[in-house]
Amino acid sequence: MTAESRPKSPEAGASARALAPPPVLYGFLLLLALMFAVSYAVGSVAGPVAPGMSGSSDTGVEAPGNGGAGGDGGGSGGQDMDMGGMG
Repeated sequence: MTAESRPKSPEAGASARALAPPPVLYGFLLLLALMFAVSYAVGSVAGPVAPGMSGSSDTGVEAPGNGGAGGDGGGSGGQDMDMGGMG
């Protein structure tokens, strides 16, 4: 018998298994993607969390409380001074 059948070395199979990620990792990534998709869907249904929070600032309209009235904070102090000469 010239051809001897040698068993494969365990090192060849071990190195291939060492490079492959564990199957639990695939399940975790699938669960992570599913949770992201569900949270994104719920967030898009719920809408913005504050008035005027549309995501685009190209409208040119200032949101209330941005100090647009000379830094008085949008309170009634600035309005009283502007309307003082009317009455």
